[in-house]
Amino acid sequence: MLVCEVRRLGVVAYADAWARQKALAAQRAAGAIPDTLLLLEHPHTYTFGRSGHAENLLLSPEQLQARGLELHYVDRGGDVTYHGPGQLVGYPVLKLGTVAEADGRLPRADYVGYVRRLEEVLIRSLIPFGLVAGQVAGLTGVWVQPDVASRCVHCPPAARRAPSKIAAIGVKVDARGISQHGFALNVDPDMSYWDGIVGCGLRDHVSVSMADLLPEPPELDAVAEAVTQAFGRVFEREMKIVEEER
Repeated sequence: MLVCEVRRLGVVAYADAWARQKALAAQRAAGAIPDTLLLLEHPHTYTFGRSGHAENLLLSPEQLQARGLELHYVDRGGDVTYHGPGQLVGYPVLKLGTVAEADGRLPRADYVGYVRRLEEVLIRSLIPFGLVAGQVAGLTGVWVQPDVASRCVHCPPAARRAPSKIAAIGVKVDARGISQHGFALNVDPDMSYWDGIVGCGLRDHVSVSMADLLPEPPELDAVAEAVTQAFGRVFEREMKIVEEER
């Protein structure tokens, strides 16, 4: 079984984490390191992916500054999303396969399959906490159905009408077949920051957190452990924890 190193980094500025992913991707492509999963939190940040639309940012530059928000335009898939304290962010740096010679890209079936497996990791990670989530046809991410949110006193009313997103996914697979970016699971973040964006460009779907749905917010370390175990099972990797100074 292949090894995947897991590095818990604590709170890391978005630009620093992005630079680290790029460096690790180069090392992974060269065979200098094994597959690696970074688990971390970010300060308050909005990011736009390659499919982003400017109108989905609802705050002015002055409002962004007042709320202490950074804004980054990045090379992952998807539209705008939020990152912040209390959200577990995972960046897998994996060698996924051989790119197609014609266009230098991973075959689409492999790319989509990778995203579906990330969704499965997160769905499995929620089970130990008594939360049932799943996939929604035509939409990326992990979703909570309205009947679950209907029991949630903290959830916005829209969560009772349509599936709500508890985890977002946006990835990049480079020309060497190495993955970057990844997923963001809402554990116990300040959900008011989603009011400043149309999350993932989906006006009819809202975001919820594990804390919204549970009697007590779970510990981030416990969620990170569940994600690590689920990742190993889904991707058939031996997960090796590498201690990092925080």
